[in-house]
Amino acid sequence: MNDQRIASFRRAFEALVESLDATARLSRWNGAESAPEPLEQSAAKLSERLSAANRLAAEKFAGATPGMTLLAGMSAAIRRLDEAYVQYRYRIDSKPAELEEAAVALDAEIGNVKAEAESWV
Repeated sequence: MNDQRIASFRRAFEALVESLDATARLSRWNGAESAPEPLEQSAAKLSERLSAANRLAAEKFAGATPGMTLLAGMSAAIRRLDEAYVQYRYRIDSKPAELEEAAVALDAEIGNVKAEAESWV
């Protein structure tokens, strides 16, 4: 499958997962040392990456069945990650004491989506 859409989707998906993972990790960061710069940079790009991934996931696709199945799977995964992030933000904004639980829930969904993504290879 040499479809350019698949390559674009994969890059957007991987960038989104990286930024969400960085965000979840930073929210639980309590070390005496400051967080690593690459982690902070990745988390800072979350809004941009989430917007780009959501734009791709909202597109309609046509083409060969294997490619469309893969794109549909990635689109669904992006929507799940978006919903997990919305829930994370809602919890930490409305109940700051639940920061740890919210981060764990976000991290769990990221892990579920990563596991699912392994079947896309």
